[in-house]
Amino acid sequence: MFRAGELVKGFKTRTVPRERTALAIWFWEIDRVLLSLIVALMAIGLVAVAAASPVAAIDRSTATIAVNPLLYFWRQLMWVFIGLPIMLVISMLPRQQARRLATFGAVFFFVMLLFVPVLGSTVNGAKRWIDLPGFRFQPSEFLKPVYVVTLAWLLSLRGKDENLPVIPLTGVMTALIGLVLMRQPDFGQTVIFCACWGVLLLLSGVSMRFIGAMGGLALVGLVAVYMFYENGRQRVNDFLGIGVSLDSGPDQTDLAFRTITHGGFTGVGPGGGQHKFRLPEAHTDYIFSVIGEEFGLLACIAIACVYLAIIVRVLLRLLDEEDSFIILAAAGLTTQLGVQAIINMGVNAQIFPSKGMTLPFISYGGSSMLALCIGVGLLLAFTRRNPFMGRHTVVKWSGR
Repeated sequence: MFRAGELVKGFKTRTVPRERTALAIWFWEIDRVLLSLIVALMAIGLVAVAAASPVAAIDRSTATIAVNPLLYFWRQLMWVFIGLPIMLVISMLPRQQARRLATFGAVFFFVMLLFVPVLGSTVNGAKRWIDLPGFRFQPSEFLKPVYVVTLAWLLSLRGKDENLPVIPLTGVMTALIGLVLMRQPDFGQTVIFCACWGVLLLLSGVSMRFIGAMGGLALVGLVAVYMFYENGRQRVNDFLGIGVSLDSGPDQTDLAFRTITHGGFTGVGPGGGQHKFRLPEAHTDYIFSVIGEEFGLLACIAIACVYLAIIVRVLLRLLDEEDSFIILAAAGLTTQLGVQAIINMGVNAQIFPSKGMTLPFISYGGSSMLALCIGVGLLLAFTRRNPFMGRHTVVKWSGR
């Protein structure tokens, strides 16, 4: 038996440092559940791109050049290895620095968006990309998350001075972006920008009469798109079966629905899908159907649940948040992610007309992956908090 205070021979005492490193503080403050859900989507995306990559390889092969069946998988793996560190570095930024980064990014990528007609290249009938030496990117993808944060910051200023004309200003900015996007044309991205603006307006406390007026304008805009946007009108007509002859064959949503249901609840197994070879852009727009065919409808439901869990997790994180900017920014970034996922899954399930929209973190694409990593990095930075603050009541002693 040793007495208290005696030192056991052969053992050395070690002093535990009281001050944690910046990395340790980040680890305790970050929402590790949210980060785990995002990483899970990335892992699912790699498996899905590996299943869809042979389809894209066959489509892009020629009589003289045979594309590697797993080329797009290796590229997607590269984008994940680049995007994940970017996301983690941004998540380490203080809130004010993250907001400033988003504001500067919004200005930069909006200027890049204006240069698309000059420097852009046409892909599948739309000019949305800027070609640089050895690199091609889509400015609208990068603009989405940083612009949402900028909108949140502007609308949060209403809490300090209600006379500031931030609502008309954000409306003009969003309309200008929408006009530029429709010239490409890119109706899907326009919908996401407008949806994020509408959600942030609702959360910022504008009157329901104003929200109703904006909803009416949105309906007018949809009618105008149908009347004057030929490609969009054709897709809606194909979806509704208007003017479609019996021998014209199935449209894209029909092919997607047949593919997603072909595997039943459990799927035909990895690499066993056959309907996927009839899909256009199986590795991007219709990757959800490939997942349904090879891994089953249960896998599709599980993926939808992961997106739902991300939304619920962010909302729970904001329950005791008092900063209006943080609430608006986190809600806007979550809206962007959720609306994009809903549109993609809805098109694959034949709920919406065909629309070129990637499935976040699952579809193939460098611009999409890097832009999403930037957005989630901002989201993680804004939702960071000390887990030990706000749990106990601080008692001030009178000194007696």
